[in-house]
This record gives sequence, structure tokens and C-alpha cells, in this order.
Amino acid sequence: MKRCLLDTGALVAFFDHGDATHAAVVQWMAGFTGEFLTTGAVITEAFHLVADDTRAVQALAEFLQQPGIRIPDCFEPGALERASELMRKYRDVPMDFADATLVWLAEESGTESILTLDERGFRTFRHNRNRTFRLVLRD
Repeated sequence: MKRCLLDTGALVAFFDHGDATHAAVVQWMAGFTGEFLTTGAVITEAFHLVADDTRAVQALAEFLQQPGIRIPDCFEPGALERASELMRKYRDVPMDFADATLVWLAEESGTESILTLDERGFRTFRHNRNRTFRLVLRD
């Protein structure tokens, strides 16, 4: 089964019709058949960013409950430790906690495809012994 990591910016753009990347994200997601993987940190950021739009909040909640969306626990001790290590390593990029949890998830799942708008970060970040990410909107 194909898998793709889902980052905050792309998730928000999917629900924000005014976002400049909305159409590109919707089009890519409509053509994807597989499983999306994301983390609680990404979801928290996304809900915060759409909080003023009650329709987007509801749509996001419904989207995350669909089959084909998997949300592993990024708050367990091993994941927290790895995220902390990654944030120290990439402090100059910078890397926030949500980004660190996605790199952790890439390492845990073996998934290197990511739907993100953060090209600078995810072109810099590495996982699983210096492997690069495949930015599905750009590559």
C-alpha cells in the first residue's frame, strides 16, 4: 500500500479555499490512493490554524476520522525523545515539534513521501540514515 506523510500546511490548505495552494493540494489528494500518516502534533497545529472557520474545523475533524488516515502516537516517550533530538539537530533550519514528529514517523514507518508546503525544511531534513524526503507536490 502506498503511504504519504501529511504536514500541517498542506492539511490546512486542503480546507482553506483562500489559500494559494488549495487547488494544487486538493487535486493531488483527489488522485492519491493509499494511506495518509500524520501525527497529533500536526493535527494540533492544523486545528489551531483553522480555528476561526467553524466549517473548516468540522471538515478537518471528519477528514481525520476517515479510513485511510493513520495517526500514530507521537507522544510516547521514545517518540518524544527522538523529536527532541531532531529539534536540537535542526535548530538552525529551524525544526518545530510537528516537523520533528513527521521525521520520527518517516523513520518508524519507512515512508519518505510527504505532502508538505515546507519545501525548505523537508529538503533539509533527513531520516533513516541520511535519506531524503520525496515532496509529492514538487517531485
